[in-house]
Amino acid sequence: MTPDTLLPLLAVLPPLAYGLLALFCARAWFGRQRPGPGHTPPVTILKPVKGMDAESFENFASFCRQEYGGQWQMLFACASADDPVIPVIRRLMAEFPDHDIDLVVDGTIHGPNYKVSNLINAFPRARHDILIVCDSDIRVTSDYLGEVTAPFADPAVGLVTSLYRSPGVRGAATALEAMGFTVEMVPNVMVAQRLEGLSFALGASMAVRRTALESIGGFPALVHYLADDYQLGNKIHQAGWRLELSDCFVESVMHRENLTTVLSRQLRWCRTMRASRPGGYLGSGITQPVPLACLALLTSGCSAVGWGAVLLLYLTRALVAVTFSRRYLRDDIFPRWLWLLPLRDVLAFATWALSFAGNRVRWRGNLFRLLPGGKIVEIG
Repeated sequence: MTPDTLLPLLAVLPPLAYGLLALFCARAWFGRQRPGPGHTPPVTILKPVKGMDAESFENFASFCRQEYGGQWQMLFACASADDPVIPVIRRLMAEFPDHDIDLVVDGTIHGPNYKVSNLINAFPRARHDILIVCDSDIRVTSDYLGEVTAPFADPAVGLVTSLYRSPGVRGAATALEAMGFTVEMVPNVMVAQRLEGLSFALGASMAVRRTALESIGGFPALVHYLADDYQLGNKIHQAGWRLELSDCFVESVMHRENLTTVLSRQLRWCRTMRASRPGGYLGSGITQPVPLACLALLTSGCSAVGWGAVLLLYLTRALVAVTFSRRYLRDDIFPRWLWLLPLRDVLAFATWALSFAGNRVRWRGNLFRLLPGGKIVEIG
């Protein structure tokens, strides 16, 4: 094999190999012998809310339709009595009168992360020792509580987190965001868990043991960080507790959105991860398909060999995308939206690169400056 043939293939090797590694890790994880649920400790579900999400009532109601043998409490935390989501919560209470559902309205600000401020305000009303923090746009299946509490039968487990997916997307812009869960987030978690173990949490669903939370200083330890989910998991890991990944997916229910909104949110996530895990985030650049596909074409002078290397890369990408979507996430994103995968890769590389070009993020209508280590300061 001549250098002219070898260089384009070497250029696409990192993302190609990473995709195959992700498939191997996912097959090992999802194909393993799974322990059945059975441990049903009392649980408090903490839901910080602000404003309306897509299908808010059905998202909340899914937590009230659990097939769970233990006690559970659902505690909403809101900062303003005028928030439009409060009538939805009142309706939930009326339609499920036999469930333990409560609402805390408290505008006390403890730091720049207003979501964590809500959690701090609601925490004194939490009655149980297993606490589940779940985003307001999340919907769950009826076996959710049984699945996420089962690992706590082992007293060494401090936190259980869940993967998430977004089926039923509305429009191309929303599909571009949702496919990020399928081709980036879940594969990345599979590889990280296999190679180094779980040392972080995913904010869609985090179940934590009260004593583990107290060992890191409680929710106040997170209130100055943007990525409170990453920090919660990492701090509990550093405190010596074990983190577990649940077998149960949760669903992120999305509005139909425009591309500008999607890109703004993607850039916020990228800058957050760059500040939280600077070394790993920089190293993730070698798995970006777009720049290395361009490198393959440049090193080959756009010859047939270069185009062949790019084709091989994207056939592998398509295999990974469809396999994760159809077999593991079952989100129906692929193959329907497969034609958008190259554009998704272009946008992923653009936001990855732009994350190094600034330190400002917009979150829930507020502007923040992101500091080294992931802390934030509100701007004006």
